[in-house]
Amino acid sequence: MAQGSTRPTSRDVAQAAGVSQAAVSLVLGDKWRGRVSEPTAQRVREAARDLGYRPNLAARNLRLGRTRTVLLVVPALTTEFFAGVYTGAARVAAEHGFGVVLYPSPEGVGPARDPFASAQAALDGVIASSMAADALTAIRGDQLPLVMLDSDPAGSLGAATVNLDIADGIRQVTEHLLSLGHRSFLHLAADVPSWTFEVRARELAARLAGAPGTSVRTVRAPISIEGALAATETALSETGPRPTALVCDDDKLAAGAYKAARRLGLRIPDDLSVTGLDDLALATAIDPELTTVRLDAELFGERGMRALLAVLEGREPEGGDIPVQLAVRGSTAPPTQS
Repeated sequence: MAQGSTRPTSRDVAQAAGVSQAAVSLVLGDKWRGRVSEPTAQRVREAARDLGYRPNLAARNLRLGRTRTVLLVVPALTTEFFAGVYTGAARVAAEHGFGVVLYPSPEGVGPARDPFASAQAALDGVIASSMAADALTAIRGDQLPLVMLDSDPAGSLGAATVNLDIADGIRQVTEHLLSLGHRSFLHLAADVPSWTFEVRARELAARLAGAPGTSVRTVRAPISIEGALAATETALSETGPRPTALVCDDDKLAAGAYKAARRLGLRIPDDLSVTGLDDLALATAIDPELTTVRLDAELFGERGMRALLAVLEGREPEGGDIPVQLAVRGSTAPPTQS
């Protein structure tokens, strides 16, 4: 395509794949079986993917009102956060006569088996978390009207993105800990290749880089209490000055960090301040209660569904990230002087 040209067309795909536009229409409309060979269909799909081609579904009247069913693709339901996202999405969907099918990606990340004989034939659109983005390829969800949650707007697969203001959440955490007097930080990062966790690391590093006399070290752990316990115990057992503040990428990691601190005879917050992110139910179940960033999961799901409805109807979705709020509780305090 020429520099500065408009979005790729089916003609561009046909030329790249060496087939007719009719063949492109059959393949991308999932009506090729018995009419186009499998190698040809694969060539068309690859050409469409390489060119970044998206069918103009609204113009073709293929979707809106046909099945009134939306697929919500999320990581495995290991926390109540994505249950909240579903609740919010389903509430808005019901107001507009749509149903929402919840589809957890196996193992939280990675490819997923197609939940339908043909996702394109059975669905009007897809809402997907970036943590489950790899599942979209397998279910051909990226060929449908798509809204991405927790996704880089600059590189999103979707027609729209909806994000929580995670960067501001980390800013609030950092300012809180710095105001208490903390200067030595440990970042317990989720070992998950996802944009939303990249934002956490990038914002924390940027905020601390602007604060004189601070240091931060990062350790990674899978999002599990056991993984967080092991990573934190190892990090806090190393020789040298011990960090006074532990910033965790989510509340489950913080719960594991609590167990590690207690194994090492450290008191929270006297010896170590700990923060989380999510404000899950466990944040107030652990002792002391966890200082964390409250994310409105249901509003997140509502906004995702409203954005998809806008895409289906050819409207511009609502812009702006969803605000988040620091909840200060008993797990943070000024560092004790050694």
